[in-house]
Amino acid sequence: MNTLRQSAREYLAMRRSLGFKLQRPAAQLFDFITFMERYRASYITVPLALAWAKQPADAQPATWAQRLSYVRIFARYRSATDPRTQVPPPDLLPYRPKRARPYLYSNREIRDLLRAALRLQHHSLQPWTFYCLLGLLSVSGMRVGEAQNLRLQDLDLKAGVLTVRNAKFGKDRLVPLHASTCRVLSRYLARRQRAFVNGAPSDYLFVSARGNRLDGKCLRRIFYRLSHQVGLRAPCDRHGPRLHDLRHRFASHTLLRWYRSGVDPEHRLPVLSAYLGHAHWSDTYWYLSAFPELMREAMARLERRWEQHP
Repeated sequence: MNTLRQSAREYLAMRRSLGFKLQRPAAQLFDFITFMERYRASYITVPLALAWAKQPADAQPATWAQRLSYVRIFARYRSATDPRTQVPPPDLLPYRPKRARPYLYSNREIRDLLRAALRLQHHSLQPWTFYCLLGLLSVSGMRVGEAQNLRLQDLDLKAGVLTVRNAKFGKDRLVPLHASTCRVLSRYLARRQRAFVNGAPSDYLFVSARGNRLDGKCLRRIFYRLSHQVGLRAPCDRHGPRLHDLRHRFASHTLLRWYRSGVDPEHRLPVLSAYLGHAHWSDTYWYLSAFPELMREAMARLERRWEQHP
């Protein structure tokens, strides 16, 4: 019979072959295996899984629950080859994470952010980099990391399509672009070429002053600065609208337009789900409850149906 460590390697290889990246879960799982080896335990038990999960003792309950979930999923896999395995029950260390309340930017706030980006005092290309990146996020619904990872070959201006590669669960997808977005990106590419006459060090679409891939911390630092400048955050605010909220805005306004145009959003929801790169429709349905205007539209449609079919 395989050892726990060997079984963990096979388990991770199997899940990664299905598209899961599992960087943090893998590190945590091998930490659990080391913990089990210290106790000379050859199979998983609930008491040992719980003792490991509740480390460190001063961590948040959410951290404990997440750590135990890594063991639980692995234990289910392991139980197929080792019947001694005890699978931690789902109600042990229960925790349901709360989604951050999305901020739904107005058109004026988007315009203010874009104007502020053009006023950045950096390398000559940087104002246009942040202008195009923020604009693309607002009109495409892409994840921030997906936009950071775009390379020059992923942009087809003639076809008006972006290719998002190796996104969540290792999937690729095509993102169609409006002609106006293509024109802005075309002008950005021309400026990018002039800024790096001898060629940028990397082939990423959105680059830093040195021509490298935009660093996530730098991107968020600039975004927070712009947010303060346009009044989205007070001078001392540590929390406020996020870059990811641009994705929420895109999804919510797309659903709202469908409701108001009279089409059936339920039939079109799979299209939006695929466009956003969601793994489950439920992730897209969530926008219905997160956006008050969408809830009002849904209730109004339901009331009209009741009137027509009492």
